[in-house]
Amino acid sequence: MEILRVEDLTKTYGKGENKINAVDHVSFSVEKGEFVAVIGSSGSGKSTLLHLLGGVDRPTSGKVFIDGEDIYSLNNDNLAVFRRRQIGLIYQFYNLIPILNVEENISLPCELDGTPASRKRMDEIIKTLGLEKRKNHLPNELSGGQQQRVSIGRAIINSPALILADEPTGNLDSKSSEEIMSLLKLSNKKYNQTVIIITHDIEIAKEADRVITIEDGKIIKDERN
Repeated sequence: MEILRVEDLTKTYGKGENKINAVDHVSFSVEKGEFVAVIGSSGSGKSTLLHLLGGVDRPTSGKVFIDGEDIYSLNNDNLAVFRRRQIGLIYQFYNLIPILNVEENISLPCELDGTPASRKRMDEIIKTLGLEKRKNHLPNELSGGQQQRVSIGRAIINSPALILADEPTGNLDSKSSEEIMSLLKLSNKKYNQTVIIITHDIEIAKEADRVITIEDGKIIKDERN
């Protein structure tokens, strides 16, 4: 079952001689439950592509369908609601709310939606993330790896159609990186979440089911591991 379809997606910055196609007529689709890595060097356009897939930035042209919804046909308010419900975003720098504890940060998307997370699901996610002894701690009382676990919990709490991770291990040591990748793969298998991870690390990309290579805003390779 197709969960994501990208049609002729383009994002252009500047004009005339200064015009840059950060994403250049990209098309591909992803099936539900796939674990996909998008790799490329710095400046290749991979992070811009992720922001377009996640509804964070609007394209110059082209379309993105998530679970059959043409997301850029939505106005900004409706897109914000769709993004909160259907897209889980994980960033390199965690983006946790400093005055909220672990449980409160994880449940934030639910609270913003006016539908508090069930106690059962919260407890299951906290246990899966190995944060039972840290659930009442604030972000500044956690290690980098623990903070990234919290951001994963926040991304999956709503059971979104798609999880998008932008260099989620880029700020972590090798042990924490392995733990985060294990958690993302667990989320993929246990909850059948569709995961797209942006990385420049070929070793991390090898852990995905499929690797898309992007260069100068274009897909130059799309292969299965």
